[in-house]
Amino acid sequence: MNADFPRILTLLRKERGISQKEAARELGISQALLSHYEKGIRECGLEFVVRAADFYRVSCDYLLGRSPERTGATLSVEDIPEPDSGEKNNRMRGSILPVLNKKLIVNSLNVLFDLLQHLNCAELTKSVSDFLMLSVYRMFRVVYSVNHKNNQNFFLVPKHLSAPKALAAMAEIEAEAAALADNPTGGKVIPQEARDRLSLTSEGLASAYPSYASSLLNLIKNSEHKMERDR
Repeated sequence: MNADFPRILTLLRKERGISQKEAARELGISQALLSHYEKGIRECGLEFVVRAADFYRVSCDYLLGRSPERTGATLSVEDIPEPDSGEKNNRMRGSILPVLNKKLIVNSLNVLFDLLQHLNCAELTKSVSDFLMLSVYRMFRVVYSVNHKNNQNFFLVPKHLSAPKALAAMAEIEAEAAALADNPTGGKVIPQEARDRLSLTSEGLASAYPSYASSLLNLIKNSEHKMERDR
């Protein structure tokens, strides 16, 4: 059994708000055995996996950590909603600051990923994507931790290790991306003609991305002000 199973089994019970004793009774096993399953001390059989999945109303793939979706669905491009196209409850309300910052970031990402598409370099696109996802992951964990009652079993990596592990991974990914971008010979990954086409100026960005360039320029300005302020 993988490391995800004990964590998810524990998380589902705590999200249901029931004790180990209650869960064990419903699942038809002893509390001691359930405790061993939740701690990863013992491995269970397929019959228990199916029973637990039915009890918690999730798929076996979710319970085993094979899918992040409780239904076990595999996410495709078509399944991902466009920004701001979701339900009303998902839209930013209240203070103008989160709305403004969200737009600056989303619009800037539109420019960034369009430029990556023009370069047509899968390796660089993956590095940029991995770096950004880790950045969002780190900040989501910070926000998640605001309520100390939120169950840390939601995550595989322990809280005290998440920030240093993510930071180390981000540093390595950034170095790999920089090596791809800085290859002085043009390299086999990014042809020289593609590099030459990526001639960027503020005027050129404004022309190519009339709806988004202003957001990117403001994001750059704000970011560099923060860096100068922290020096």
